[in-house]
Amino acid sequence: QLTLVESGGGLVQSGGSLRLSCTSSGFPLDYYAIGWFRQAPGKEREGVSCINPGGSITNFPDSVKGRNIISRDDAKNTVYLQLNSLKPEDTAVYFCAARGRACASTRYSFTSWGQGTQVTVSS
Repeated sequence: QLTLVESGGGLVQSGGSLRLSCTSSGFPLDYYAIGWFRQAPGKEREGVSCINPGGSITNFPDSVKGRNIISRDDAKNTVYLQLNSLKPEDTAVYFCAARGRACASTRYSFTSWGQGTQVTVSS
């Protein structure tokens, strides 16, 4: 079973940056599409960005555009999410999730999820 682990979250001031990482234990990620999602308290989980096998990027329909960069390093079995110009409203738990073959437009078809990493942005 694919197990994903997120890291890199923390407390940052408004305007700051963080780089989140998503790694797997035991299974290579290179055949999976990996999506990043976030969930703020009392809100629905929403998609941030998704990267396909091979590196092409798919944005979710309502994704946060322009301030994040998703990338993958298959040699390190890791997918990254660079968060820039962070705002207090970006405060959330950030999750990565895997799906076979290609990104999808909703979270429901992603089959393996990590436990999440907390990002807190202070004003």
